[in-house]
Amino acid sequence: MAFDSSATSEAVELTGKLGLTELGKGLMHSVIEGRQTNDGKLLKEAINQGFGGFVPDDIYKNLITDYRSAERLYGRTFVSLLSGYDADYVGRNIRIPEFQRELQQRIAEKLRELRGTGVLDRDNLITEKGMQLAALVTYIEELDLIESRGLFGEQRSERRAVYGSKGETRPFTRQSRYRDIAIRRSVKRAVKRAHRQLLIGDLEAHERVSHGNINIIYGIDASGSMKGEKIDLAKKAGIALAFKAIGRRDRVGLVVFSKEVKESIPPTADVGLLLRSIIRIRAARETDITALLEKAVELFPRSGSTNHLIILTDAMPTVGKQPEEETLEAAAKARAHHITISVAGINLTAKAARLAQKLAEIGNGKFYLVKNLRELDKVVLEDYEAL
Repeated sequence: MAFDSSATSEAVELTGKLGLTELGKGLMHSVIEGRQTNDGKLLKEAINQGFGGFVPDDIYKNLITDYRSAERLYGRTFVSLLSGYDADYVGRNIRIPEFQRELQQRIAEKLRELRGTGVLDRDNLITEKGMQLAALVTYIEELDLIESRGLFGEQRSERRAVYGSKGETRPFTRQSRYRDIAIRRSVKRAVKRAHRQLLIGDLEAHERVSHGNINIIYGIDASGSMKGEKIDLAKKAGIALAFKAIGRRDRVGLVVFSKEVKESIPPTADVGLLLRSIIRIRAARETDITALLEKAVELFPRSGSTNHLIILTDAMPTVGKQPEEETLEAAAKARAHHITISVAGINLTAKAARLAQKLAEIGNGKFYLVKNLRELDKVVLEDYEAL
């Protein structure tokens, strides 16, 4: 891919939005040029499968001992990017001794290459540079996707008017601002009165409708069942939400939960902070939605602004003596703090869907039953638009 001045401008603009370090700016250039993109995808896949690094001997042993189980453990994309071969090709040839030796060599070479670029340390653990590379690749993949699908529509990135947007009209008074005069309605009023000139009494002014800021927290389930594609698309939906909401001067927070709250960020305008936190999410353990709700109450500001929580989960709550009852009680407490709650459920069972529906009803929000994972970002953005 050719590198030109327009690509440089794009990189500068994106790094500015993401608040990246000089390290991150260099990575952005390499990704835009097409270099290191596959490396970033490989690191992203490892993180999404719950790994913080690579153990080459274990990977090789798992692949040659029981390939189908290894493919489920690591994911087809991981196998392809690490080996340099299509996953189906690996599966067909994995029993051939010559291919096994070549595969082992390729894995070793790939990890040596990743260590050389600094995205892995000498123990094959993902470094901060590796995390940033994975984050940048994920970010660009999602922005390209939502742009191609038209999910952003017309970007309203301008700052909200201090006085609110224009609403209905009323007679012009001394308290009215001249810039709010409704010219057409004022002229019509003068014509109806047979006035040859526009008099002060003919003037009408727009009322200003106040738009309070929106604080939205993205609650993402990081239990074990979310590994792989689910967690990847959930991350991308969170990135889309952050990009769009913060572009409209709203604030976005994050709560990552499984058996307990693993990560929490109060509503912020720092896209970079959110992106760096989202990419680090690794799925593990059980589901405790009560912990999420309690943390959200702590994080939301006590103000007149709109406070909204959208929960993304694929399972029933499993933590506590009475998980379902405790979850609904926590939702009622959150609603008492003027927090609305929506739930996006991924392929839920009938029982889990009923609970999610109750949760959304208590939270005066919406319930979305997501059957197509590729629609996840669309659902999250639609929920934000409805606010």
